[in-house]
Amino acid sequence: MSYVKGLRCRECGKEYPKAPIHVCEFCFGPLEVTYEYDEIKRVFSRDVIKNRSSDIWRYAELLPLDKPNSIGKCVGFTPLLKADNLARILGVREIYVKNDAVCYPTLSFKDRVVSVALSKAKEFGYKTVACASTGNLANAVAALSSLGRLESYLFIPYDLEQSKIIGTTVYGAKLIGINGSYDDVNRLCSEVAGKFGWAFVNINIRPYYAEGSKTFGFEIMEQLGWRLPKHIVVPMASGSLITKIWKAIQEFDKLGLVDRTETKIYGAQATGCSPITTALKNGWEIFKPVKPNTIAKSLAIGNPADGYYAMKVMKESGGCGEDVTDEEVVEGMKLLAETEGIFTETAGGVTMAVTKKLIENDIIPRDESIVVSITGNGLKTLEPLYDKVSKPHIIGARLEEFEDLYSRLNSRKKGGN
Repeated sequence: MSYVKGLRCRECGKEYPKAPIHVCEFCFGPLEVTYEYDEIKRVFSRDVIKNRSSDIWRYAELLPLDKPNSIGKCVGFTPLLKADNLARILGVREIYVKNDAVCYPTLSFKDRVVSVALSKAKEFGYKTVACASTGNLANAVAALSSLGRLESYLFIPYDLEQSKIIGTTVYGAKLIGINGSYDDVNRLCSEVAGKFGWAFVNINIRPYYAEGSKTFGFEIMEQLGWRLPKHIVVPMASGSLITKIWKAIQEFDKLGLVDRTETKIYGAQATGCSPITTALKNGWEIFKPVKPNTIAKSLAIGNPADGYYAMKVMKESGGCGEDVTDEEVVEGMKLLAETEGIFTETAGGVTMAVTKKLIENDIIPRDESIVVSITGNGLKTLEPLYDKVSKPHIIGARLEEFEDLYSRLNSRKKGGN
């Protein structure tokens, strides 16, 4: 049974029926899915959830499908790890890592949103799907459209990491590289969507697609024992994820599934593409679009679609936004790998480095619970680390050579080098 009421404009409140539309025809505000919460409350409980499969569909009543999901079983329910080694290094009492670097099937949180979007696209009768992407979304659409037997056209900036390009074309998708930034790609895709009538997951299917991000927040609360952390740090590209984590908190609170505590949400960006955090720091009401220049390409959206709403979430929750340099991004990646064995992509390096910065600047207290949101796998962004990690020690296949190397390595260690 579906509990979706329809769509509502986030600006003027005008309501629309369920349809593949994303913009209000009166005020041009973005549309959002609405639900029959009173009906959901009658059938949805902790016990119901706990007895379901370990994937995003355990929260089906709060997802925008009218039929059982058709694409993407086994997606989600990734680990929430208590990061004690990291806690010791940062000098905090309680810190967790929500690790979507191991999300099925393409190792990023985009698998969540795409499985919802493509299932909805099939409900609407689409045969061809498409997206504008900075990499991870193209990977997910390629993999899941292959699984769902949908034709796919994927548009990216031409200079993305090779691992993300190969991680898309391997599924047989039609990949189109655009000579320009993501914002140029997105602009073209809006025109293509109007001309060809395809299901663009982050354009005309966007209201449904975005709802998949809520499951990231649902899982955090369930995995913490149906409680909320005091602080959550979230990477921002379009700004959608941070808004949906906030919506997830509000929905679980409304349904009585968690004991509500005050949770502050913080947005993380790279300094080379930080329109949202720059606006917050300067006290602006709206952000100013920028031209991206950062190694964190998955976050390199200079004109973020949900930037205004991301700012609202941070203000409303009592959090803030912060950004870090490319050098700090790499250090964040290495810190998480060296302490918790988690290899994250550059977006995770941004989130980790921002978390460290907020703690060191006494913005996040050291004695309160913290969740760091890791949204993608480091195997997708190897290039920034090529000259930043140690090289292997090459020796011959002789015991004497290893003994000599072992002696030299240990003498350095004892000397503090």
